[in-house]
Amino acid sequence: MQNKLLFRLVLVLVGSLLGVAFFVFDLNQYLTLSYLKEQQQAFAAFYAEHRFFTIALYMAIYIIVTALSLPGATIMTLAGGALFGLWTGLLVVSIASSIGATVAFLVSRFVLRDWVQKKFGDRLTAFNAGVEKDGAFYLFSLRLVPLFPFFLINMLMGLTPLKTVTFYLVSQIGMLAGTFVYVNAGTQIGQLESASGLLSPGLLLSFVLLGIFPLLAKKGLDLVKARKALQSFPKPKKFDYNLVVIGAGSAGLVSAYIAAAVKAKVALIEKHKMGGDCLNTGCVPSKALIRCAKMLSYGHRANEFGFKQTTTDFDFAQVMERVQRVVAKVEPHDSVERYSALGVECIRGAARITSPYTVEVDGRTLTTRSIIVASGASPFVPPIPGLDQVDYLTSDNLWQLRELPKRLVVLGGGPIGCEMTQAFIRFGSAVTQVEMAPRLMGREDPDVADFIRQRFEAEGVRVLTGHAAREVLVQGGEKLLVCDHQGARVEIPFDAILVAVGRRANTSGFGLEELGVIISPRGTIETDPFLRTNFPNILCAGDVAGPYQFTHTAAHQAWYAAVNALFSPFKSFRADYRVIPWCTFTDPEVARVGLNETEASEQKLDFEVTVYQLAELDRAIAEGEEEGWIKVITPRGKDTILGATIVGPHAGDLLAEFILAMKHGIGLNKILGTIHPYPTLAEAIKATAGEWKRGHVPEKLLVWVAKFHAWRRG
Repeated sequence: MQNKLLFRLVLVLVGSLLGVAFFVFDLNQYLTLSYLKEQQQAFAAFYAEHRFFTIALYMAIYIIVTALSLPGATIMTLAGGALFGLWTGLLVVSIASSIGATVAFLVSRFVLRDWVQKKFGDRLTAFNAGVEKDGAFYLFSLRLVPLFPFFLINMLMGLTPLKTVTFYLVSQIGMLAGTFVYVNAGTQIGQLESASGLLSPGLLLSFVLLGIFPLLAKKGLDLVKARKALQSFPKPKKFDYNLVVIGAGSAGLVSAYIAAAVKAKVALIEKHKMGGDCLNTGCVPSKALIRCAKMLSYGHRANEFGFKQTTTDFDFAQVMERVQRVVAKVEPHDSVERYSALGVECIRGAARITSPYTVEVDGRTLTTRSIIVASGASPFVPPIPGLDQVDYLTSDNLWQLRELPKRLVVLGGGPIGCEMTQAFIRFGSAVTQVEMAPRLMGREDPDVADFIRQRFEAEGVRVLTGHAAREVLVQGGEKLLVCDHQGARVEIPFDAILVAVGRRANTSGFGLEELGVIISPRGTIETDPFLRTNFPNILCAGDVAGPYQFTHTAAHQAWYAAVNALFSPFKSFRADYRVIPWCTFTDPEVARVGLNETEASEQKLDFEVTVYQLAELDRAIAEGEEEGWIKVITPRGKDTILGATIVGPHAGDLLAEFILAMKHGIGLNKILGTIHPYPTLAEAIKATAGEWKRGHVPEKLLVWVAKFHAWRRG
């Protein structure tokens, strides 16, 4: 490490000395158009006698000038044309300029890249990913536009993950057109009055047009690829619809809504119930059940609120009926009647995509310019031997329960597993939660997971982490889940088992396989940044597309999918995943956006952690809900929010202020300067900003301020 640092210092010192020498000895006088014109005959005579030596010397000087980013590369290029002629000059200059640029690229990479990536890595994640994917194209575009200084391009590209070989080859090809123009001008050196003549509006316009060329080429390439993907399928002369949407969950509903709002003709096909999983088996029923369980839990906390005793009798069947009433009350928001009134043609039936332009449903063929697949996901049931011998529960059929299980095993420690674990322990089931990983809620920080585990165990849950489910046995009428824990066999008796280990995208059974739509290794439909599949007019949104299986993300993706489906190729938008929030609705809730402490450490960022305990908040104390905290991740010394985690009551609601701040670049200082009503839970956000501010008090300045006040006192 010390040797590398020393070498960097030596490299910087040598480069600086060469740069200083260039100006101190006024070497720039030899890289002017007037000097070149004066010495043209002498150069030509020397070249005639020492052809290869002249070329080698010229290339060495050119490489040094380019590598050190010294002024004079333009004159050197003209000199190449004047001295060697068009074709030899083009070859020599092209190679020398590319080598010099690559040396500058490597110096920038060696000296600065580690420092830049460490300091600004969090902001450069998306940029780095873009360079890794399309860096060659970006560089090629920049090389064709001389309005961008090449020395700056060399330095900036050295800070990126672009491969050196790629940089050299693209530079060699990308600068060829511009080099040809300058070398050709050099062959006419006697007619040039000044180098500024090379920067005339006409010539600059020509270069700008050259720069537009790769953009047009890329657009043309996209069109060619699209035509190639679609060429095997006859394109209808007329279309019944602008857009057909398959699936009426969150993504499908929003896609259809947007299409209707912009006056497109859209059909929405759903084979089961409008509203999809969220309304019928997911978000709505689960939150209704959690609310019932929370109301029941307050009875167990009667002493905290000054009550001597309270009892609550309940019928679990009635609780589940109440859940269904809630679903029924929300149903009109997602109903056929509402969407029909908005201009969407709602079709009940099983869709099948028969070509990129046609969808069949119940014997009817619909022709459409574009298709959006929003088929959602289903509970993943692992292949555990014997599981099929019992009537296992999932998030799909859980809502059919009317009798409370006495002993419930919850398989899975993710959001669904945790939410249902706490709900059922509060209703009175004896709940055992089994998680294969070392801790619950694996995507959260360890302190969050430990806190939730402690809360569960305090309420009576038997939490078994590090337990891998091996098989289900039925012996003498007794149901057993057999697990492996560090090589030991663990048997867990149960009356009901809830499988909540994740969800799998619905990609089969409606024509994707036969059509050749590519499925990604994670089981979702593979899409590009515009949410297009390998067929450009078939797009995806929601759980079937991933990578985030959240209702709000599905709606977010649906906007991009709908707009891109309806307005491409005229206008397209890349899906924006920079600020994605999520919430687990345990009690207390766990919500977060952006990076948590674990992820920031894994990315080796230089960051700070600011924590505010809800035990300090007046409203939380008054309501007896002071357990929890807010944790904010910021770059060291800055108030920029990289991520926030909230553990506490209404954490999902409180998170919205951090989401807004991250989306629009609002820092903690501005949050601190915003009035929050008292007494509210929202004050905790401002208090967290205040906690950060206290950690960044300008101590040296305050010393002088204290002296100022002392002076004023006399």
